[in-house]
Amino acid sequence: MKRTKVIDLLARRDFGADVLVKGWVRTRRGSKAVSFIALNDGSTIKNVQIVADSDRFDEELMKQITTGACISVNGKIVESIGSGQAVEVHADNIELLGACPADYPMQKKGQSFEYMRQYAHMRLRTNTFGAVMRIRHNMAIAIHKFFHERGFFYFNTPLITASDCEGAGQMFQVTTLDLNRIAKSGKVDYDDDFFGKPASLTVSGQLEGELGATALGAIYTFGPTFRAENSNTPRHLSEFWMIEPEISFMDLDELMELEEDFIKYCVRWALENCADDLEFLNNMIDKGLVERLKSVVDTEFVHLPYTKGIEILQQAIRDGHKFEFPCEWGDDLASEHERFLVEEYFRKPVIMTNYPKAIKAFYMKIDAEKPVCNGKVMEETVQGTDVLFPQIGEIIGGSVREENYDKLMGEIKSRNIPMKDMWWYLDTRKFGSCPHAGFGLGFERLILFVTGMQNIRDVIPFPRTPRTAEF
Repeated sequence: MKRTKVIDLLARRDFGADVLVKGWVRTRRGSKAVSFIALNDGSTIKNVQIVADSDRFDEELMKQITTGACISVNGKIVESIGSGQAVEVHADNIELLGACPADYPMQKKGQSFEYMRQYAHMRLRTNTFGAVMRIRHNMAIAIHKFFHERGFFYFNTPLITASDCEGAGQMFQVTTLDLNRIAKSGKVDYDDDFFGKPASLTVSGQLEGELGATALGAIYTFGPTFRAENSNTPRHLSEFWMIEPEISFMDLDELMELEEDFIKYCVRWALENCADDLEFLNNMIDKGLVERLKSVVDTEFVHLPYTKGIEILQQAIRDGHKFEFPCEWGDDLASEHERFLVEEYFRKPVIMTNYPKAIKAFYMKIDAEKPVCNGKVMEETVQGTDVLFPQIGEIIGGSVREENYDKLMGEIKSRNIPMKDMWWYLDTRKFGSCPHAGFGLGFERLILFVTGMQNIRDVIPFPRTPRTAEF
């Protein structure tokens, strides 16, 4: 007999039909006469109840049906008389596929997420992480559908690169050289290395994505990126996934419209396709989750120039609000500033634009006019965009890219950016340059928002952080 998934079984109403179901035991309760087994196979947050009459099964077998054990059950679909489920299975035969001893680390209820991170290979079997991973899957599907429906092409950029898109230098090096020998000799001869030059794991596919956009019109990347930043915060990972669309002939207003449409599409998809998992997380993790998701779909995002945002924050300070970090014009806003604007001042998502040139990347297009802040003319700004969300802060960072070769080269030289291996990128400004724009969305930050989880390490199956790479 072919196995039936729990999610499909719970939707059936052909009472009396024979069925085969397999999964892991969540709980077992009952009396000497009968056992009630909650069985889950990962296809849904919901369990199917298995009813097993004790006189039909060996006592030693039933002793081994403990939390975490894997079993196979043949039985009949029966209308449930208990609350909480419409159908259950009355077992005719039970086979133990995998026993689970008493030292199973996920056996006890109420364990902290910090504890469960020690067992990333086992925590996936819990209700919470099952819900998070199913939502993560659905968000990936939504992302591909969104871009496909709008004529974007899925574009694969390299994971191994010789360029540093962010310019921060915090990259994982890729080498075939014997590091022990190098340490003893004190010098590195990259002629002997695999690529003949220093190479690293990418921090972004944007620069290569721009090449795709100038050929295909509109592309998006969706893949892993890496950053060797020694940050132990609830918002940072060393290995994370990025979605990075790049679009030719797009201006700042069109970019902001795309960013808002994209986020709303993903959140709406979650509400429509992950209702059971969201209900569970709303009840167990974040009581305001579903309401917050619905509010994002139903509201229009605020468009806020950086300079106006600084004026609002400075006025809040004058009115008595306390911030840990300063917020003078020219400062890169801290998470507390972003969240104040989103959660307290506007009470809706904010797209902040026109940041000071000095705190943004070299490739962003410079604004034609300098801003005025509190009556004073400030330094140059760029056409950058950050989408700020409640509880998360920045969730998207994007910009209109500088398409003029001379202006781009001027920024590269003034910032002393080493570009000797970037001739291919500069060629896009030499040969048929075009206006274009794009953004980057950290996938795990999107999952944080959609699930209500508080730590980014809990929305990726196997988190990579400083000194953590066991699994």
